[in-house]
Amino acid sequence: MRQTLILKAFLPVAIAIAATTSLVHAQERGEREIRAVNCSVRYINKTDIPAKADGTLTELMFEEGDTVTKDQVLATIDATAAKLAVELKKAEEKEATLNALNDINLKDSINNEKVAKAEYESYKVLRKEGAIPYWEMEKKRLEAERQVLRIELAKMEQKIALIKRIAKQTELDMAEFELTKRDVTSPVTGFIEKRIAQIGQWVQAGSPIATLIQMDRLRVEGDIDALRYPGVVEKGAAVEVTVFQGDRSVTVDGTIGYVSMEVDVRDLNNIWVEIENEKFGNDWKFKPGMKAEITIK
Repeated sequence: MRQTLILKAFLPVAIAIAATTSLVHAQERGEREIRAVNCSVRYINKTDIPAKADGTLTELMFEEGDTVTKDQVLATIDATAAKLAVELKKAEEKEATLNALNDINLKDSINNEKVAKAEYESYKVLRKEGAIPYWEMEKKRLEAERQVLRIELAKMEQKIALIKRIAKQTELDMAEFELTKRDVTSPVTGFIEKRIAQIGQWVQAGSPIATLIQMDRLRVEGDIDALRYPGVVEKGAAVEVTVFQGDRSVTVDGTIGYVSMEVDVRDLNNIWVEIENEKFGNDWKFKPGMKAEITIK
């Protein structure tokens, strides 16, 4: 037990020493910096934006090459039937609300129960005086009990009406949600690489409208010998990313987001670093395909 505690206490120190030793050994071999090779800028997301409902494509609000923002409406599908469905559900929901608030049957049942109870008490007196037969008094007693049951029935019907109102409200919410699916929106900020659908075309849910490349965040990928630098090349390690733009370059700070467990034929591991991108007018600072360099700090 004591040995286990000692090992746990010294394990973080041992890892830190190993990482430092790897850097020192690299410097002793003349490797002043640890760099990844074969680095380039890649996109994180390239996706076909789908239609969310069936219908005729009535409007396209983009062109190939446009930069679009997250949640921007790109296309519209005919919404005539969906709008009519919303109006129908609004009417049904209103009817259900009126029924749920209607307590006339309950009030009437309560009043009838009072009358029936009073009649029964009168018939009890008449029976005691021998003015009426027993079965006449018993009939009034049963009528009074039936009015009590009608009160319970009215209360139950009112509860059912409240539940139906909730159901109709849910149906209205669903109809309104279906209406929103007639607008095709961009899932991320990006660049329209290709338009697939055309105005007037019948589309089905899942049919692609356009191809979008996310541009506000990109990924720089490269290869490095992670086994050569244990404790140094790992997820979360601080790096400098240099992106080459013709005859100039831009350097940004980042952290390693991924280190592959697989080693290729050159004994290299694939790594990548995510970087923020900036827009200048209609263009972007970094673009997929640009050459780059990843340097471990």
